[in-house]
Amino acid sequence: MKISPKMKKSLNDQVALEGAASNSYLAMASWCEVIGYQGAANYFYMQSDEERTHMIKVVHYLNDMGAYASIPAIKAPSGSFKSLEGILKTALKNEQSVTKAIHKMVEITQKEKDHSTYAFLEWFVNEQVQEETKFETLLQKFDLIGRDKLAINEIDKILATESTTPDADPTA
Repeated sequence: MKISPKMKKSLNDQVALEGAASNSYLAMASWCEVIGYQGAANYFYMQSDEERTHMIKVVHYLNDMGAYASIPAIKAPSGSFKSLEGILKTALKNEQSVTKAIHKMVEITQKEKDHSTYAFLEWFVNEQVQEETKFETLLQKFDLIGRDKLAINEIDKILATESTTPDADPTA
């Protein structure tokens, strides 16, 4: 089976986007670890691993389709953050960007009647619903619990719990 040059480019762009997301979450985890938010650090280390797994999943698909994955250089993410809430807002924006890119690819598959790639992307569509919902729910905790030191400590504990219960297997 072959995929179109447009679809190949979009999938290779997704490889770069997933790699950038992985690095971004790694920078967030590092910041959290230094600041003392161990629950958040563990959570973002796990998120970084998950994004890398997503990247590899796209690489394998491209290779399986005989399209050769392009492994890009990835720009260094920001390592400077002001707050845990700010990090979660940035993470949500990152996930929204990934969702937008995946939806664009789905549109391409529909226009090109590329049923194989459409079926491949369905998993990512569902994954992004979960990812956005997860970060929206975490951000709601600041309104529910507060923003003082005790509240942030509680949110860090919530993130610690989240980091021990990963989502569905990203390699499925």
